[in-house]
Amino acid sequence: MSLHPPAPAWTYWANFLTLCVLTVVTWFTACQDLGVMSTPIALGIAVIKAGLVVLFFMHVWESTPLTKLVIFASLFILTVLLTFLFTDYMTRNYDVLPPVPAVSSRV
Repeated sequence: MSLHPPAPAWTYWANFLTLCVLTVVTWFTACQDLGVMSTPIALGIAVIKAGLVVLFFMHVWESTPLTKLVIFASLFILTVLLTFLFTDYMTRNYDVLPPVPAVSSRV
């Protein structure tokens, strides 16, 4: 077990209430017509919620610097991969249809 003292209960309650508020914000933004901003806003809220869970419920806030470095490096790699994914997705042109071959009128 670790040698650090347990976190006070108010930190867990504050984190829980923050996650509940962010869940309501997620639901509210999902009900609104935000156009192309729906996905970035939903991803931003999800990243904040995941960060809170990792930092407090998984005790990364009190962990060693090596653990924090590993988590930061993995998040950096994930960010690079998601950047390439969305760059590829946004540069696709799905409106252009392939040419239709000509049909012969002879029967």
